[in-house]
Amino acid sequence: MNPHPSNRRTWLCAAASAAALCALAPAQAQTYPTKPIKMVVPFAAGGATDVLARVIGEKMAAGLGQPVIIDNKPGAAGIIGTDAVAKAAPDGYTIVLSLSNSLMTNQFLYEKLPYDAQRDLTLVYQIAMAPLVLVVHPSVPAKTGPELLKYVSANKGKVAYGSYGVGAYPHLAGAHMSLTQQADMNHVAYKGEAPMLQDLIGGQIQMAYASALVAKPHIEAGKLKAIGVTGERRMSTLPDVPTLAEQGLKDEAYRVTGWLAIAVPAKTPKPIVQRLADEVRKATQQPDVQAKVAAMGFEIKDSSPEAFAAAYKQERPVWERLIKQSGAKLE
Repeated sequence: MNPHPSNRRTWLCAAASAAALCALAPAQAQTYPTKPIKMVVPFAAGGATDVLARVIGEKMAAGLGQPVIIDNKPGAAGIIGTDAVAKAAPDGYTIVLSLSNSLMTNQFLYEKLPYDAQRDLTLVYQIAMAPLVLVVHPSVPAKTGPELLKYVSANKGKVAYGSYGVGAYPHLAGAHMSLTQQADMNHVAYKGEAPMLQDLIGGQIQMAYASALVAKPHIEAGKLKAIGVTGERRMSTLPDVPTLAEQGLKDEAYRVTGWLAIAVPAKTPKPIVQRLADEVRKATQQPDVQAKVAAMGFEIKDSSPEAFAAAYKQERPVWERLIKQSGAKLE
């Protein structure tokens, strides 16, 4: 039976509209980009994330044929800048380069978040892993991970560890160590990595997880002692420091690492997402970029939108468990 003429017209119009929309995405991708791209960094200028964004952005601009403008929007542990991108037009002209806290862990940490990382953002590319080095004050009589576990266990309530924020990896990993060793360690949260390490060098706290970029000079000067690094592989910038997993600390808390990645607003056309991912990959394959990233203590990741989504899905329950275990909660 043929549809009523008026219904048929409605159906044909709807079909034509759908076809036009389907044709629009490839057409957009073919002409994209036609104007500068804004790369939001949800942290202050001069930090590691900002430095990486400028290195990657410069290379992407050459490949895309349009400037990539870095826009620093710091505040609230990356929430302000990430939220701005989540609410931007899904056209590929506003992207975010951020850390795993604003793209992953904040969803478990904050009572209310203005964006839903999984609903409001599309993952593009995981640029680099950001392992940390576990360092102690020279007065701590431990040289390895197992020795440190014994020490904190034997000195219940006497060991303090630092972090650069409640819910940040150094807090979660320290809380895990304290809980599993029944060490009752004291957590001291700082407003940044620099003041945390100053107090560690001064002996006000006994241990902390820190970036290689900041900790390496103090390790080399003998002001700090490196126990081990997080993640699955040694850092190229600290090749003689074994991973904690190598030393027998195989809990997931010591094996996960933070990361740096690019995301775009949800509903950004797939061809545009792929074009951005291709350009980021090309940028990270260049020797000068790899050298700069390694010097920062990061490990380049060979990624894609699909690989990033799979890694995210695998890590998500791990971070959720660690945050729940730590008892960390923010408003």
